[in-house]
Amino acid sequence: MRIASLLPSATEIVCALGLQDALIGVSHECDTPAAVVAHLPRLTRTAVPADFTSRQIDDFVRDKTARNEPLYEIEDALLRTLQPDLIITQAVCDVCAVSHAAACSLAASLPNQPPVVSLNPVNLEGIFADIAAVAGATGTLSQANRLTSALRARIERVQTAVHGRPRPAVFACEWLDPPFAAGHWVPEMVALAGGREVLGRAGRPSERVTWEAVVAAAPDYMLVMPCGFPQAAAAAAWQQLPRPRGWERIPAAQPGRVVCLDANSYFSRPGPRFIDGVEQIAAIIHAGALLPGRPPQQTTLADQRV
Repeated sequence: MRIASLLPSATEIVCALGLQDALIGVSHECDTPAAVVAHLPRLTRTAVPADFTSRQIDDFVRDKTARNEPLYEIEDALLRTLQPDLIITQAVCDVCAVSHAAACSLAASLPNQPPVVSLNPVNLEGIFADIAAVAGATGTLSQANRLTSALRARIERVQTAVHGRPRPAVFACEWLDPPFAAGHWVPEMVALAGGREVLGRAGRPSERVTWEAVVAAAPDYMLVMPCGFPQAAAAAAWQQLPRPRGWERIPAAQPGRVVCLDANSYFSRPGPRFIDGVEQIAAIIHAGALLPGRPPQQTTLADQRV
């Protein structure tokens, strides 16, 4: 089998199913597993300048969308040369990766017209459905069953660890300038970790909010997870942002209550590592819970420019 993966979560699912040797190319954003993707051809490219600020990125995306111009493009000639017999893409967000329509159009123009598996998760069960979809297309259902069982066992472990504890109010911030409340699977992740998302809605796209609404919601914790940003970039973006009026009055303004996370790996990427994100949130908002997970980078109000 010759698999072309056009988004990072698909690449991680393919590898989690033991199909890493079948990958012939990946997207420009695929970075995990590093040892697998390092030598593979990059099949997509982005129009978004790498040095833009959060506000500049938002303005750029809005302008491109208004003009009906793509943010991402497929390396057509390269993909034709590689002759895939399966293409995996997505349909959940044209702002995040190559569009479903673009992938299908290219596949139809190839001599062998390979099938296209399109991933479209809007919640956590959607991630499990995507794993099953990739497994069904690649004949790896037994591997998928083992993977999903392991993921569900880790979910159960987190729920057991936080059971009976108070549920802190959490604002998961998917973008800073302007602010967006995280949607889709992230509010579910917060709930599984023993928290209560105050602005984002599970199963719905992320929503633009105001800082006045954030202050009014009075979250106990703010999780900074700008879509596609690694942890260091999230922390830098937060440090550059002036604090909104009334910020100092809310519980999240207390030292250690604003936590910058690796959204690129665990929150804006609906793949198997979502469970690492759940464990990280639980470890943040329930400090006494004995949970694994990479230590988050905490950023206190005192460190910031108000």
